[in-house]
Amino acid sequence: MSGAEDRGPGAGAAPAEPPGAVLSVDVAGLLAQLARSFALLLPVYALGYLGLSFSWVLLALGLLVWCRRSRGLKATRLCRALALLEDEERAVRLGVRACDLPAWVHFPDTERAEWLNKTVKHMWPFICQFIEKLFRETIEPAVRGANTHLSTFSFTKVDVGQQPLRINGVKVYTENVDKRQIILDLQISFVGNCEIDLEIKRYFCRAGVQSIQIHGTMRVILEPLIGDMPLVGALSIFFLRKPLIEINWTGLTNLLDIPGLNGLSDTIILDIISNYLVLPNRITVPLVSEVQIAQLRFPIPKGVLRIHFIEAQDLQGKDTYLKGLVKGKSDPYGVIRVGNQIFQSKVIKENLSPKWNEVYEALVYEHPGQELEIELFDEDPDKDDFLGSLMIDLIEVEKERLLDEWFALDEVPRGKLHLKLEWLTLMPNASNLDKVLTDIRADKDQANDGLSSSLLILYLDSARNLPSGKKINSNPNPLVQMSVGHKAQESKIRYKTNEPVWEENFTFFIHNPKRQDLEVEVKDEQHQCSLGHLKIPLSQLLTSDDMTMNQRFQLSNSGPNSTLKMKIALRVLQLEKQERSPDHQHSAQVKRPSVSKEGRKISVRPQMSASPGSGDSSTAPCTPVIGSSDKPGVEERAQPVEASPQGPRDLGRSSSSLQASATCSPSHISVKEPTPSIASDISLPIATQELRQRLRQLENGTTLGQSPLGQIQLTIRHSSQRNKLVVVVHSCRNLIAFSEDGSDPYVRMYLLPDKRRSGRRKTHVSKKTLNPVFDQSFDFSVSLPEVQRRTLDVAVKNSGGFLSKDKGLLGKVLVGLASEELAKGWTQWYDLTEDGTRPHVVT
Repeated sequence: MSGAEDRGPGAGAAPAEPPGAVLSVDVAGLLAQLARSFALLLPVYALGYLGLSFSWVLLALGLLVWCRRSRGLKATRLCRALALLEDEERAVRLGVRACDLPAWVHFPDTERAEWLNKTVKHMWPFICQFIEKLFRETIEPAVRGANTHLSTFSFTKVDVGQQPLRINGVKVYTENVDKRQIILDLQISFVGNCEIDLEIKRYFCRAGVQSIQIHGTMRVILEPLIGDMPLVGALSIFFLRKPLIEINWTGLTNLLDIPGLNGLSDTIILDIISNYLVLPNRITVPLVSEVQIAQLRFPIPKGVLRIHFIEAQDLQGKDTYLKGLVKGKSDPYGVIRVGNQIFQSKVIKENLSPKWNEVYEALVYEHPGQELEIELFDEDPDKDDFLGSLMIDLIEVEKERLLDEWFALDEVPRGKLHLKLEWLTLMPNASNLDKVLTDIRADKDQANDGLSSSLLILYLDSARNLPSGKKINSNPNPLVQMSVGHKAQESKIRYKTNEPVWEENFTFFIHNPKRQDLEVEVKDEQHQCSLGHLKIPLSQLLTSDDMTMNQRFQLSNSGPNSTLKMKIALRVLQLEKQERSPDHQHSAQVKRPSVSKEGRKISVRPQMSASPGSGDSSTAPCTPVIGSSDKPGVEERAQPVEASPQGPRDLGRSSSSLQASATCSPSHISVKEPTPSIASDISLPIATQELRQRLRQLENGTTLGQSPLGQIQLTIRHSSQRNKLVVVVHSCRNLIAFSEDGSDPYVRMYLLPDKRRSGRRKTHVSKKTLNPVFDQSFDFSVSLPEVQRRTLDVAVKNSGGFLSKDKGLLGKVLVGLASEELAKGWTQWYDLTEDGTRPHVVT
């Protein structure tokens, strides 16, 4: 008998299926799988149907892999940071990278603050409640009111997460500080698995943040200390430099995680944070009456650091040829940082002993804890090579007042850098102004730019009774534009109010206060019209008490009671020379931190101190001879900005007003452009340098004519009926050839000091001609009294093709509009020059 029969019926058989049973199918899952397959196959079919290359599929797959890899790396960094927060000791044992370790591991004067972390952890639920209330009751109504398209904006979820803010170390300054203040540096780290979701119902748009990381040094200042409760007059909070930030997006903002856009999005957020929290901006929380903390809302810098970036020697040759078989030289340039101010020198081509002879001026608000940081790089088409770095404590520079010496570069086997550093004290009186003007050669020339003799500090408070602008009974969106010479700044926009409150600080470096004026204009951002203006000669401040004016100023061409409240102070920049013994050795006083930003050890190696008496310490350096070693870079290139030492970080374009505004994250792609030096002929903007080089090549031993760059014909008039400045660009003649095929010229115009993109006007491009005809008309919305205080900036440029190297400046002219004939208008030929100055009018 068979085994099945021996077991008997049902002994090991599977349970019988009920009659009529059918195979169950997951219909929803099957449809989802079909939809995914269809979504994958449809692009392939579409490419074949349209006859396109299969390379597009490979490109899309590569982009998808790149995005997933980027998000995976970001998730890994988040997990590592969370692990460090949860169990710091275990994470250290497992070999966490040195840059992830808390500050107290590296710096002996930084203390742990576990008691503070425990307090924050206990308070975290209530802090989260406050943050949610802030988002819903303050930020959400402000966003809705900013624009009609955002009227349906709302936060659907605000969850800051369970991980509290952590303080990795605390440093308390006890030396070189005022006795009536307490300064603390908090090394903060926030790694939050937060969820903040928002939507705009009108456009069915949803977006949000899934997690966020913020790491940085936050300074907390308790001042002034007083004898009554609460013992502290106010609390000031700010970041010494831009914090590191990393965000994981959700919803529609997932697009911001695409490589190339993720760095840009982080940079925009960093710029927003900088506008409120990075030095010199700060948040001040008063603990006593407003009268006692009025000085905190008007911070005076501790001093001004004048940096003479002179030369370097014995740099490494990083350029190679024939796959490394032939060693070449380097194309060195320098990146200089003082706090949040960044400057970049010009590039010296093919030179291991470059001479820059450039001068920069930087504001120093908080010198305890701040350093002068310099990094040298070799410019390359792909990624710039590191040539060395240097860090100098600003406290020691303040003590010495003047340093002129050679410094050995750190983190490289060889190379040294020649610097001259001057610490300028801010003096509240004009007794030494004439001497300062003589030292910087500002007593004879009429220029608005050059070495600074003084500093203008402006506190913009508020305005009252502003007019409604173009539309009657409608509140404007006011902003304030301030300018001194060619340097201009503007305030934030206040929406839908005729009594705005700004409470913002601004600074201007002044070349000669006896000849320069402060021009202030209140504008309606929505309708681009003027709400009033005023002009203050800086010579008035020289005769005011403490060289300070604090009042409400009546606006011209505005309402009868329209006023602007400002506090303005002028301070003379003086180099105070100290009496020293002949055997005084100041080079040993220059110190650098024992651990650099990335946790690498560096040593103190100043060498070969230059003779302090080799030159006048207050005199601007002479214009160097432009030779082959001083040839600037010939094009502006976009390239990845990498972390040190592989490439420059936090680079942005700044002007001589030293307001660096475009600081970038390490992954952001930024256009490299040298910061214009304020005392060197070869440190003008790169386009002007190239044009001067081209002029020398054209001259080549011959004498050029009266108009070597050609001429441009313009018609300029002001239309009182339209209340606009009308400019007609007729034609150009005798332009220089940018290539063998001639030039592809076009004309670009700004109405200075406004250089915003919205204020730019451009003609069409004329191909391969040196005598283009445009006959195009442009207009600027500006009143006649206002336009007579402005300057028309006209530049003729060569367009070139896409990714062409033949782009550049062909000539420039600056046209003053102060003529009383402006209402009638005129048509004239203007000589083009390399920088727009000294134009010759040809009738």
